[in-house]
Amino acid sequence: MSGVRVLIGAVIMGVIVPIALFFLLRLKTMSELFTVFATTFLAWGVADLWSTILEKPRLKDRSPGQAFREDWERRSKE
Repeated sequence: MSGVRVLIGAVIMGVIVPIALFFLLRLKTMSELFTVFATTFLAWGVADLWSTILEKPRLKDRSPGQAFREDWERRSKE
């Protein structure tokens, strides 16, 4: 994961999106703001983790479902 990607993701998903959602949803308390901060930042982190996992070479030329089925069949035969 590159530093630029982390920086841009942290700024957008950790600051800009939560503030926009806070005002668009007309939330009022600081705890609601911090909840939106945590939720969007966590969602970005999980999505980035999944994208990193799915970029691995073992999935090249295969869909994740196909790779899962093939791995499951291979493990069940062992």
